[in-house]
Amino acid sequence: MEKFERLTSIAAPLLRANVDTDAIIPSREMKSASKVGLSAGLFAGWRYKGVGTREPEPEFVLNQEDYREARILLSGDNFGCGSSREHAVWALLDYGFRAVIASSFSPIFYNNCTRNGIVPVRLSEAAIREIADKVATNPRQHRLTVDLPAQQVIAHDGERYAFEIDPHVKEMLLSGLDEIDLTLTKRDDIKAFLQADRVRRPWIYFPADGSDTSKS
Repeated sequence: MEKFERLTSIAAPLLRANVDTDAIIPSREMKSASKVGLSAGLFAGWRYKGVGTREPEPEFVLNQEDYREARILLSGDNFGCGSSREHAVWALLDYGFRAVIASSFSPIFYNNCTRNGIVPVRLSEAAIREIADKVATNPRQHRLTVDLPAQQVIAHDGERYAFEIDPHVKEMLLSGLDEIDLTLTKRDDIKAFLQADRVRRPWIYFPADGSDTSKS
């Protein structure tokens, strides 16, 4: 996945609670298992005027000119609830979003974000509304910054909002590595441990030729 350090972008406010994964990408829009090409179905039920049409709903935030090219999404409580479908995160990523700021997230959705390179930022509802109000006065000029190393969201006026994130999750996002790849960066330490452990407890290891000594 792509590394994330610091992003300055237009921020699109979708200040709704309980935005579920079927709203993020309806099941009818999941036509393949690929991560590519899902952006057209993102928020399809709200973004278009009807099922089966791609005629934009002009009132929806992502269809408004001021919020085009937004890479940060502002939302409400319990974002990403519903099913465990990873397509929801893939659709956001395919559209261009790299950070979602909400007051809380579904745990599964949160984990799916961190394993695909989207930073899920938890801030209070009051802070998010304050940020949305600042953005709304001039969305293209009043861009928002998500600074992962500093664990801060920074408004155009310099106001900073600190957020917490698990150190292991932060390391994955900064390095652009998922849990398996991050573990493999420790392969020398793993090899050294196994060699030392083989000396300490040789009876738990099969011989190098693969034969099973338990039968002898």
